[in-house]
Amino acid sequence: MLGLKLATDPRWATIAEENLEEILTDHAWCEQKAATNAITIITLNSEHTDLVTDLTVLAQEELQHFQMVHEIIKKRGYKLGRERKDSYVNELFKYKIKGGSGSRKEGLVRRLLFSAMIEARSCERFKLLSEKIKDPELSKFYRELMISEAGHYTTFIGFARKYGKNIDVDKQWEDLLKFEGELIQNYGKNETIHG
Repeated sequence: MLGLKLATDPRWATIAEENLEEILTDHAWCEQKAATNAITIITLNSEHTDLVTDLTVLAQEELQHFQMVHEIIKKRGYKLGRERKDSYVNELFKYKIKGGSGSRKEGLVRRLLFSAMIEARSCERFKLLSEKIKDPELSKFYRELMISEAGHYTTFIGFARKYGKNIDVDKQWEDLLKFEGELIQNYGKNETIHG
């Protein structure tokens, strides 16, 4: 379903589990950034009522996920650390804006595909954590979030196709998948969601 070109090395889950405070902090900030991204798309494309409606719900879910991760952090006696830079997302964003002079519609489609990619990789990572992590509470938690991320991925892809009339959305998606498959080879070595 996700079409990712390269699966995460399962050893990444072990790296993540060795420093739960760090992975949880990074995860919390990923959820906050996802909520902010959805709000930004709404702000820039408020004329699309269905998009505003669905992304409002999505942004609320992402903020709810932030809260859920923060509750786990507090329950375990950890502290929510400072926001982390996400090099993976930053590199994807640079790819997104490459050739960025185009219509608003093209910009919207690129932003939606960028968002779908992040959700797809997060979904894949959450699935891996749910299967490999030894902590039963976190295993269940990441399984539930994996399902939610898959829904978010579908939302973004669906809107890209809907609003990408006269744009070869499938080709853009395939190009992005190819780029991401090369990019992700540099990651999977740190206790961060995309690292």
